[in-house]
Amino acid sequence: MFRFKRFAVRQERSPMKVGTDGVLLGAWTEVYPSDRRILDIGTATGLIALMMAQRAPEAQIVGIDILDIAEARENAAASSWGPRLTFEQCPAQEFTAAEPFDLILSNPPFFVDALTCPNAGRTTARHTVTLSYEDLCMSVVRLLAPDGRFAVVLPLAESERWFSVCNGRLRLVRRTDVRTTPRRTPKRVLLEFVHENAVSESTQPRYDELTIGTGEHEQYTEAYRTLTGDFYLKF
Repeated sequence: MFRFKRFAVRQERSPMKVGTDGVLLGAWTEVYPSDRRILDIGTATGLIALMMAQRAPEAQIVGIDILDIAEARENAAASSWGPRLTFEQCPAQEFTAAEPFDLILSNPPFFVDALTCPNAGRTTARHTVTLSYEDLCMSVVRLLAPDGRFAVVLPLAESERWFSVCNGRLRLVRRTDVRTTPRRTPKRVLLEFVHENAVSESTQPRYDELTIGTGEHEQYTEAYRTLTGDFYLKF
């Protein structure tokens, strides 16, 4: 079990454990007071959905995954926000909702051409064999409210492939490149999009960088501590 300040995540059965990518996305994504419906695509243990429940006290949060979502349901039931959390085992391509979502998040499968893992569940969670970038983009466009936002975390090396897929459908409005230490090149990127026609073509995206560690053993930057301080026990 992984314990956060206000909830805990059981992850014994999930092929994807709590990791930095999910925590980064859940903490980095901007949440507005007007956000009432939030969707987490590829929810796994329900980590990001739980983070959204903590940050958006008026919102109803839905998590979907092609894999078993029993642990996500258990984690939600054990939290303070169970009634606001719903989970469905359903591919994003087939998921339907009565109303669109104000905010959609995803820590998606991202290995496109890499060798797959012998563990079938981990392959499904990490490789784009069941949710291609094209499928994810089309699902977001279909499920996102006209003025909604979509936030995603990807390896920097895969981001150009994602941009080519969403070109003409989703427009970038915010980007943060993530370094593990000051001396290392960025390995992850946090991206926020809106519908292509939701902002003016002259609107410029916001760019910045985040460095996680100082370079010393288990020492973290003040920026990372501030970003994740509402969640990690060690901060």
